[in-house]
Amino acid sequence: MIIVIDTNILISALIKDSLTRRIIVSSGMNFCYPEISLHELRRHKNMVMEKSGLDEKEFESLLEKILKYVVLIPTEVIKDHLEKAKDIMSKIDPKDVVFMAVALAFENAVIWSDDRDFEKQISVGVVKTAQFARLFGK
Repeated sequence: MIIVIDTNILISALIKDSLTRRIIVSSGMNFCYPEISLHELRRHKNMVMEKSGLDEKEFESLLEKILKYVVLIPTEVIKDHLEKAKDIMSKIDPKDVVFMAVALAFENAVIWSDDRDFEKQISVGVVKTAQFARLFGK
């Protein structure tokens, strides 16, 4: 199974040494993230540094460490799935189209997100952090 991580999950892993971070780093599961969304993640850099107490160097180092366990998916891989993803997500939340496109690009892919918008579609399975918590223990 391939698990597409949404930006809020990565932000959570950056803010504190939490179950979210431990799952990404230690579970051995197949995580991926759309490469094009790295700009969105970086847009939240100051907020993450403020909440986590990390300085810029620590932020970059931690991001690099976490991304070692996440495959960045190039736009070329998802381009053929963007139209279908738009059909599914554009009326729900257009910012989530790219995550849906990544999930559609792979068989047996699910999206890891606590965003309720993903629950409004039926094309791809969605996994919540609470479900991982039950699997891996708190």
